[in-house]
Amino acid sequence: MAAYPQDPGAPDAPYLAFWRERHLCTLTTPRRDGSPHVVPVGVTYEPGARLARVIADKGSTKVGNVLAAGPAGARVAVCQVDGKRWATLEGRAYVRGEPDRVAEAERRYAERYGRTPSPNPSRVVIEIELTRAMGRG
Repeated sequence: MAAYPQDPGAPDAPYLAFWRERHLCTLTTPRRDGSPHVVPVGVTYEPGARLARVIADKGSTKVGNVLAAGPAGARVAVCQVDGKRWATLEGRAYVRGEPDRVAEAERRYAERYGRTPSPNPSRVVIEIELTRAMGRG
């Protein structure tokens, strides 16, 4: 089976267009026992920075899983699918709470999903430093 690799910093036009459409995604993080924790999320993708972002509550399991990985970050994947089109981004995830980073993630979320996220003083952003991309847009 072909892997359909993409350059996470410079994907082809159909792949990038697919990431700009409104789609529900999944985030897979490792639990402490190594098993995968998969949850639905909104994801934004910034190829030039090789970065994907997921906004989250700091008390969520996904945030806890990333924090449990320590300073080296957690190996994670985000994915979206629509019929025969699919896209996966992989990399190291880190939890960021700086107001400017959270605001940028919220801005990008609003741009992609067409709605501003509800205010949440406990919001953080999971930033994924991308190392791999694959799929067919």
